[in-house]
Amino acid sequence: MTDSALQLRSLTRHFDEAVAVDALTFDVARGELFGMVGPDGAGKTTTLRMLAGVLPPTSGDAAVLGVSVAQSPERVKPHIAYMSQRFGLYADLTVRENIFFYADLYRVPRAARATRLERLYDFSRLGEFAHRLAGRLSGGMKQKLGLCCALIHEPAVLLLDEPTFGVDPISRRDLWLILHQLVADGMTVVLSTSYMDEAERCDHVALLDHGRVLALAAPAALQQRVARRLLTVRGSEPRRLRDALRTRPEVARASLFGDAVHVITRAELPADALYTRLRSAGLDVASVEVTAPSLEDVFIDLVQDA
Repeated sequence: MTDSALQLRSLTRHFDEAVAVDALTFDVARGELFGMVGPDGAGKTTTLRMLAGVLPPTSGDAAVLGVSVAQSPERVKPHIAYMSQRFGLYADLTVRENIFFYADLYRVPRAARATRLERLYDFSRLGEFAHRLAGRLSGGMKQKLGLCCALIHEPAVLLLDEPTFGVDPISRRDLWLILHQLVADGMTVVLSTSYMDEAERCDHVALLDHGRVLALAAPAALQQRVARRLLTVRGSEPRRLRDALRTRPEVARASLFGDAVHVITRAELPADALYTRLRSAGLDVASVEVTAPSLEDVFIDLVQDA
């Protein structure tokens, strides 16, 4: 038995002349939380749909628990759960009725349902809303209900497409607590997100852009790529400061981050040295500090180098 839950090999999808997913090749280990990260149009949703067996690849293949999604998509489906951005909840059914409807679809034995339902209620905290219509739930509660419906058959692999999009901060936190518990229990979770701060919670991430993998590693390893070259520069006019920094020979990248400018230097450069150079050039600089890079810093650096 392989240690990989998913194996992608040159997985590709075209829509007419447009290349949505471009020869993706990587593995996802069993029992890990894996993130596909990138902006809209990066190919995240298309990749998940192929892994779920609902969209055939144009070329290449992927194996989910050893089963080819190109050759045997129906054999993949019993072992996975796929939760799209618009999961198919029924607004005129209650929370409990929705979960039991999916239990019927997945042919969950009736003798096992009570125990599974109790566990789902326990981590989602939806038990007190069991008889509320799904249409009357908040956005975050609907996402948790969708997750319960997807998990009722106890899949080995969970595929989630932007699970926290449009969700309030409290529900977003709750969803991440649930995901980490599922992974701790041995489930493999693959999710897409455009939120870089969420991606930092994953075991490994694939940074995608225009259907291609720009980088794949643990978040900390990716952040280390620019750790020694990232400085935060502050001044009274950050936009003008950014524009001026982009003309400096020692600056490789300069991007606005709130009221500051994140600067990636061409080589390791002490903060005080850059401060002195900028002040000597007549720039309005209040401070220059060493900064721990975020995945957003890494992604911007990779995209601009691509």
